[in-house]
Amino acid sequence: MAIKKTELYSSLWASCDELRGGMDASQYKDYVLTLLFMKYVSDKYKGDPYGMIAVPQGASFDDMIALKGDKEIGDKINKIISALAEENDLKGVIDVADFNDEDRLGKGKEMIDRLTKLIGIFEGLNLSANRADGDDLLGDAYEYLMRHFATESGKSKGQFYTPAEVSRVLAKVIGIHAGTSQDATVYDPTCGSGSLLLKASDEAPRGLSIFGQEMDNATSALARMNMILHHNATAKIWKGNTISDPQWKDANGQLKTFDFAVANPPFSNKNWTSGINPAEDEFGRFTWGIPPEKNGDYTFLLHIIKSLKSTGKGAVILPHGVLFRGNAEARIRENLIKQGYIKGIIGLPANLFYGTGIPACIIVIDKAHAQARTGIFMIDASKGFMKDGNKNRLRSQDMHKIVDVFTKQLELPRYSRMVPLAAIAANDYNLNIPRYIDASEPEDLHDLRAHLQGGIPNRDIDALEPYWQVFPSLRATLFTADRAGYSKGLVAASQVKSTILNHREFKTFAEQSLRPFSAWCERAALKALQPGEMPKQIIHRISEDLLESYAHTPLLSKYDIYQILMDYWAEAMQDDVYVLVQDGWPAGKVLRELVAKKGEKLKETPDLTLNKTKYKAELIPPTLIIARYFAREQANMDALQAKLDGAAQALESFIEENSGEDGGLSEALNEKDKVTKTTVMARLKLATDPDEKTALAHAKKLFDLEADARKALKDAQEALDLAVLKQYPQLSDADIQTLIVEDKWLATLKARIEAEIERITQQLANRVKELEERYAEPLPTITQTVENLSDKVARHLKAMGLEWVQ
Repeated sequence: MAIKKTELYSSLWASCDELRGGMDASQYKDYVLTLLFMKYVSDKYKGDPYGMIAVPQGASFDDMIALKGDKEIGDKINKIISALAEENDLKGVIDVADFNDEDRLGKGKEMIDRLTKLIGIFEGLNLSANRADGDDLLGDAYEYLMRHFATESGKSKGQFYTPAEVSRVLAKVIGIHAGTSQDATVYDPTCGSGSLLLKASDEAPRGLSIFGQEMDNATSALARMNMILHHNATAKIWKGNTISDPQWKDANGQLKTFDFAVANPPFSNKNWTSGINPAEDEFGRFTWGIPPEKNGDYTFLLHIIKSLKSTGKGAVILPHGVLFRGNAEARIRENLIKQGYIKGIIGLPANLFYGTGIPACIIVIDKAHAQARTGIFMIDASKGFMKDGNKNRLRSQDMHKIVDVFTKQLELPRYSRMVPLAAIAANDYNLNIPRYIDASEPEDLHDLRAHLQGGIPNRDIDALEPYWQVFPSLRATLFTADRAGYSKGLVAASQVKSTILNHREFKTFAEQSLRPFSAWCERAALKALQPGEMPKQIIHRISEDLLESYAHTPLLSKYDIYQILMDYWAEAMQDDVYVLVQDGWPAGKVLRELVAKKGEKLKETPDLTLNKTKYKAELIPPTLIIARYFAREQANMDALQAKLDGAAQALESFIEENSGEDGGLSEALNEKDKVTKTTVMARLKLATDPDEKTALAHAKKLFDLEADARKALKDAQEALDLAVLKQYPQLSDADIQTLIVEDKWLATLKARIEAEIERITQQLANRVKELEERYAEPLPTITQTVENLSDKVARHLKAMGLEWVQ
């Protein structure tokens, strides 16, 4: 059975648990990723004379398995890894972690047990069946681990990883596309673990020629492993300081130039001049100015510009300060703008990155059209994100919107704008985005006249025009003219939502809004999925189609609909598709028996339990089988459950009414002050009082009724579970397709789109209700009410012989 992404991820994270305590995430990542690499290349290439990685005798993961429990396990693991590294020119790459380090892994038995468990976790993974070509599970698993390592490493040690979502944006805005040649070069001078380079290469179907440099030895080793796991073994990653010792040079000793460049350099580097005299830079990088000695942000930008061909394009992540800081940076910024190198600026949300919480921006460089440039395209994407623990993350829709708007140069209110160079010059070449794009929401102004005289301002009602275009007669249902410029509500605030939902125009809108989804379902042809297809290509095809399907649907945001699919893909559909494209539709029949290791609890929640045997459905949960094949039996179960609930409630009520001091069950209480069937039966043998005997007899009857109802429900449940268990092997491919595609995937997506449609109308209802309540009582009415109540209080006081003195 194919391994699911979520199962792979949880297994890998369990391996991290074995190492916690002796070291922090920035250290144990080297151990986990090294074992992941060893397991992968062993499964993939052992015994393959033509494999990308040679696995010599005695240097595979199988040889590690043989060491479980060995007294010299740490030292012998080191030798196995060293042998593989020696054979493949990977010294200093995969042998960074010391598996015989007693300070980190413990001494004696502690080390033996820890490493034995660690190897056991990876032993249970079969990684040989997972494909590459941009759809490799191992590459995605590596990204998953890197994100978690960065999260756990904290502020000072998380810079080795650029969030995958930001990497994808950079890769797309520099113009890499399906027609980009495989010979085109992409460069990252501060490549970290290589995620940016890989995302850029992924944008070209056949990949790109990858070049990178990374100063930290351990991180450059991560990058090399990352490249191999993503089937980019030919990628060239050098170690060293890019500014003081750039490794990529041409035959003349000058900087090598590239077609594309991406980078997430360290923010505000304080010692960038170490080992270099900027005034005498042999590579001519500081022609446009020398950055401040204590702030190296522009250093990396200038290096990248110099490293691009005359038609080259690049994207760099930098702190917002580069857009507006003065002095030396202002002069550099002015010169770059005058040269026309800056194509665009994208403002990102705060707290996206692991090394810092400050907001950053993407500066997009385009040398090819520099001379003809008349403006800089700006995007303020600072408000599009979701919370993820203590960090923020770009959602799929946020990424898509940024890329769509930037590549098509779309001007959207409060989001994007092409800013003429003349306007920038008039602002002293200050590029601070808020100077050119006001992203703030319009203030909700109160109308004092309406508060004084009553009525709802037509200005506020007119602001809902997008709704009135879709529901033309709804406005007249909710409002009527009052006086010039004002209207009055016709529906009580509490009835607004139900009025909208029951209005014929809303029902028509809801029906029409589902038509694009129905048409998309046909085109998606999800029942036609075949083994060998690429899941990433599948989700790209169907998500882009869904996005386009809702491009012209009023009120609904196509990006919100797109996000519904992308969320469900990540939540469940992705795992299903990975299994189906590797094992085919018969995988829908599979029920796995869950068995816990001795002394451990089950790691998965069973879907079905029969005779104490627990089963997990691979793709089709039992609820779907029941809904389609055993609806009558389920209805009977529901009736039996209702009968049990009724019997239990009747018993509880009777006991509560009769267990007080004078009640007929007071003598049947146990030491915990509870009435049980056992205490009732025991007391019934001793009772002589007729009333008590009657109460006890009735209690016994209610206990028996509850027990009978519980047994009937249990028997029915067992019969239904057995029938469901027998149904799985009988399912045909057509049955499985219907259950997975129609009953599981499409039904879930439809329900969520319907919820989105209702959410849109809820926004209208909330606003109408807010306006109704805000102006429901004008000041004179409130004043008169207060006077009336004051008079009433005064009369009551006077009647009591008191006098109210104001």
